[in-house]
Amino acid sequence: MGSKRVGVIIGGSGLIGGTLLYYFKTKAADHVEILAPNSKKLSLRVPEDINQYFSQTKADFIINSAIAAIDSDPQLAFEVNYLGAINLARKALELNIPYIHISSAAILPLGENLTEEDHLPLTKDLSNYAKSKLMTEMTLKHLHETQGLDYTIVRLAVVYGKHDHKIQGFHRLFFSIVDQAMPFMLTKRGVMHSYSNAQKLPDFIHHMLDHREEFTGQTYNFVDRNPVELAQLILTIKSYLELSVPKEVYVPYALARIGKKVIELIVKGLIRIGIEAKMPGELMFLDRFYQAQTLSPEKLLHSSYVDPDPQKTIFTELPDIIQYYVTRWEQLNLIEPFNKEFFDPKKRAEEFLHSPETLLELIHAGAVDPFAGPVDPCRNGKDLLQKNSSYLKNN
Repeated sequence: MGSKRVGVIIGGSGLIGGTLLYYFKTKAADHVEILAPNSKKLSLRVPEDINQYFSQTKADFIINSAIAAIDSDPQLAFEVNYLGAINLARKALELNIPYIHISSAAILPLGENLTEEDHLPLTKDLSNYAKSKLMTEMTLKHLHETQGLDYTIVRLAVVYGKHDHKIQGFHRLFFSIVDQAMPFMLTKRGVMHSYSNAQKLPDFIHHMLDHREEFTGQTYNFVDRNPVELAQLILTIKSYLELSVPKEVYVPYALARIGKKVIELIVKGLIRIGIEAKMPGELMFLDRFYQAQTLSPEKLLHSSYVDPDPQKTIFTELPDIIQYYVTRWEQLNLIEPFNKEFFDPKKRAEEFLHSPETLLELIHAGAVDPFAGPVDPCRNGKDLLQKNSSYLKNN
């Protein structure tokens, strides 16, 4: 048996990086040793950190999933998303190893069936996030064409998955529904978007690393085969949680923009009186709530990669996602306690809170097994899907 390949993941604390890290440490541990330096050991803003780390670490490939927050200022977005990414690419070029870069649909125009060749024009009007990600893609292509960089860009759309400790992207939308902070529908009927399953990504990247001749110098849209209507997704989450809001009243885009301006004024006012406040970064993409953006999966489908679970979609994963995030947000006191019959059927959390001595006696007497796994979310999910089947069929 040959020696293990050594891979370095940058951004291992995020949803994508963490999912990749878990995969390589559990499902590929016999073939790959994976390292994930934190920002104290390797800051993308400090070129010397990159040089020093890789002078001490033998790496066979680099995966970059790190990003600055989408609402970062120009300097942070430029230094992390662009300079940091390119300095990693230059190091991969120097070491003659593959470089996998995670990119975003933020660089794409609105529209349907967008291909890997599509992108927005590089102008000053782009958001700091989109501008930095687009510049990175352009420079990686330049380094490949002029110096032979072995790279692959994986372009993600709306990412969904568990274990994202930040409330951002899809999870920001999900949180606003759970928190009942969305009284009406901030979209319109028929608006479609592509979605990317975070759990499937590691298998694709592992496949690409094993087939460099096919994937080098290429960009791939990594999205589920079928796009999803935003309104249907919102109403399905509402139905699962048996909420009364958002009402199925569609707020016009012009009115939504006015609401955004009002929130901006309120935030500025709070800052002036010394209260820390900020706009949700996702509101910079408000226009995408009202216009379709779907990515073509054709290039991916015609590659040698085969999706091991093509039936998995945002809808099949929703029960598990709801189970995970609602429980987590409750524990962090970010939302009011939810329906315990669904999320804690055995009432153990209630007993722990109100009568720990009784619970301890039951454990010691063998009446309760504290080490039994949690309730199977897939089983709950099937119950929910069956309960809401009439809604799904009609939508």
